[in-house]
Amino acid sequence: MEATSVTVQTVPYIETYFMTLRIIATGGTFDKHYDELAGKLAFGESHLPDVLQRARLTLPVQLEIRNLIDSLEMVDQDRQEILQSCISSDEDAIVIIHGTDTMRETAIVLGEAQLNKTIVLTGAMIPYAIANSDALFNLGFACGVVQSLAAGVYVAMNGQVFSWDNVQKNRQAGVFIKSS
Repeated sequence: MEATSVTVQTVPYIETYFMTLRIIATGGTFDKHYDELAGKLAFGESHLPDVLQRARLTLPVQLEIRNLIDSLEMVDQDRQEILQSCISSDEDAIVIIHGTDTMRETAIVLGEAQLNKTIVLTGAMIPYAIANSDALFNLGFACGVVQSLAAGVYVAMNGQVFSWDNVQKNRQAGVFIKSS
């Protein structure tokens, strides 16, 4: 008897498709520059166009650069504008670059809106332009997980993903943790 080859498919075949990713830059430590004259961190032009070139993402990206501010200066109106950007976005996968100090507050506004989109907030503890920054890793991680998570709002920092309603920043350790 001749041998035959049989392919056993254990997972239903899903046709590969390309999604478009929206990245919304709001500022935060991620996008700060070192101002040598003033001797402090400040905002200039966003690093995101260069960061995206360096990251070599292979899916289409719509980059929205908002008014870059420190998240400690963010007010309710800023959060409502971010929410409106998410609502009006044609993309269902959204990454928001945000300052870490009030990332949780913005995540709560977005989570309570119950949009049928996958929204991932990320940021950096060290600015992108400074050596040993976590910015590029966090952005790449967020861009990866936003494609695989169910609709909802998440915080993705330092290799971990947290639900919007179960996250807090541990200021002593400089990391995010579950709040419960």
